[in-house]
Amino acid sequence: MNLDPNLRKKLLNESQNPFRGVRRVIWVALTSSAGIGLLIMGVRFFSGEDVLTNDIAIQLIAFILFSTLFVLDRSKD
Repeated sequence: MNLDPNLRKKLLNESQNPFRGVRRVIWVALTSSAGIGLLIMGVRFFSGEDVLTNDIAIQLIAFILFSTLFVLDRSKD
């Protein structure tokens, strides 16, 4: 079968890394969600409300984890 070289390269890349685009959208959405959570907790903390340390730790870990996954999922090219 004679395929266009660009199409062949794209298909090979997709078969080696399936759903990369979908995964990256998910990582961005989850990172954004954790960032917004951290922002809201920070505003509450500085306004004088009680914010549980466990809640801040969970949001911070989620933010770091999803950011790291986003960076690691980038193209190696």
